[in-house]
Amino acid sequence: MESVVNAVRELYHQPNVSHPNDWELRQIAETYGTFTRFGNVVFHTTVKNRSAGLTVYVGGPEVQQAKLSARQREILKKVPETLEQVHAYMKKAPFVCIERTMGDNTEFAPHCTLFVSTQRKDSIRLAHMWGSTLFPPKEAVGPNLYLVYIPEWQEKDRQILVFPEEGVTYVLGSDYFGESKKGFLRMAMWRAKQRGMLGVHAGAKILRARDRTGRIRRYGMLIFGLTATGKTTHSCHNHGLTGEGEGVEIVQDDIVLMKPDGSALGTERGFYIKTEGVNPESQPLIYSAVTKRDAILENVMVDYLGNVDFQDELLTGNGRGIIQRDDLGIYRSESINLPPLEEIDRLIIASITRRNTVVPIASKLSLEQGVAAFMLGESIESSGSDPRRAGESVREVGTNPFIIGNEAAEGNRFYEFINRHPEKVQCYLLNTGGVGEIMEEGEGGAKVIRRKVVRVEIPEMAAIIRGIARGDIEWVEEPHFGTLVPKKVEGVDMSRFDPPKFYSQEQIDAYVSKLRRERIEYLESFPSLDPAIVDAIRY
Repeated sequence: MESVVNAVRELYHQPNVSHPNDWELRQIAETYGTFTRFGNVVFHTTVKNRSAGLTVYVGGPEVQQAKLSARQREILKKVPETLEQVHAYMKKAPFVCIERTMGDNTEFAPHCTLFVSTQRKDSIRLAHMWGSTLFPPKEAVGPNLYLVYIPEWQEKDRQILVFPEEGVTYVLGSDYFGESKKGFLRMAMWRAKQRGMLGVHAGAKILRARDRTGRIRRYGMLIFGLTATGKTTHSCHNHGLTGEGEGVEIVQDDIVLMKPDGSALGTERGFYIKTEGVNPESQPLIYSAVTKRDAILENVMVDYLGNVDFQDELLTGNGRGIIQRDDLGIYRSESINLPPLEEIDRLIIASITRRNTVVPIASKLSLEQGVAAFMLGESIESSGSDPRRAGESVREVGTNPFIIGNEAAEGNRFYEFINRHPEKVQCYLLNTGGVGEIMEEGEGGAKVIRRKVVRVEIPEMAAIIRGIARGDIEWVEEPHFGTLVPKKVEGVDMSRFDPPKFYSQEQIDAYVSKLRRERIEYLESFPSLDPAIVDAIRY
């Protein structure tokens, strides 16, 4: 089997490959889009979500996936044949090639090279979009990563082949931008792990808040969450920290690389956000940025007059936008990196879940419970990954669908990092769902038979995060899960989310018992996970 690294390196110098500059790339790409009344462009794709079920990792035992569908096994079996066809095609089709640097540091800044087949001419937009998320190429400290897009590959044979050990990904038969964004980040997280770091699917920010003594404190914050749970919303929110000396500095919204000293290296300059329901009232920073000229929209509804409707999901529930950090104005941090713990007062780790029954709206956790929340990664499936399963309950270690290798090792390393500085780390579980959903056991598992959910609004969760930062929340013991919950939060009527208002005691006991049992069983499925993490939820 021909080395994929050699194949892509040879492609770089072939006569069928052009290397446009950024201006040329933008000018050509925008001819295939529709201009909005904001002056920016929206592109529409054939494939409207990631092809997670068609993604396979190719390589040695350390990178092999634990569970594979029949289709994934078929793809793996045919890899040598597929590569032969792909490498032959790469010598015939026209390609554009652009290069970028991921990150802004002198320690780990991958040099990233993207090739896009322009046999279908509108595919050039993929290069333009991807180029707007990373930094201009510079003298890189490495490693080298490559991704090849062939959108026109046969639809029935769509697949994403990932070669982590060689730093190469092939995207065949998809024109969805998220494959390139996550393709490079996935490979970078794998390489960072080999260097003693931990890539995490989390937003990062700095909070400046006045504590009870009147002193301004500076906290780092990591916000974990799957797509569509509120990770980016709260990574790009000021939480009402507007008092004298208070404020936020938005660092990153997606992937950062944690180091043992509590710091984290950022990766991107452009944020790829979900635009569903974006509005100037509840998400003013995001709305302002996504309506700027240099924002790029994807699969968002725009009418013939150029009016944008972020509420309209007729085409897809997975509308997206690329916004620039620079367009976050005074809320943008100077650095895309989170400082080490020795330079801040505390690191706040918030795992976002989205549940609608008995999970408290906010819980304060021990370090071990925080790692358990990281491992459980409880949330709901979104249209960004699998629209057929959107809304279903799901568990994803680290809320990170892009982990390569042993998932328990991720939890153990996360625990190792935060346990080095236990006095300076606080963990929370934030539920951006609500309460009131009725579940019934039936054939095939639990089913929702009635939805009458009181939901947590964005301003309410922002107020909870503000209270955490200011340290003015009174925490009391929660009787079911062994955590602490708020007795009172300024600006939030916590009584709205009282389970006894929606369920009988018998129902509450049943939901709690089922959830605790499922959590223990799930964590016990990782034999090499530190026992202290499993014990933390045996309440």
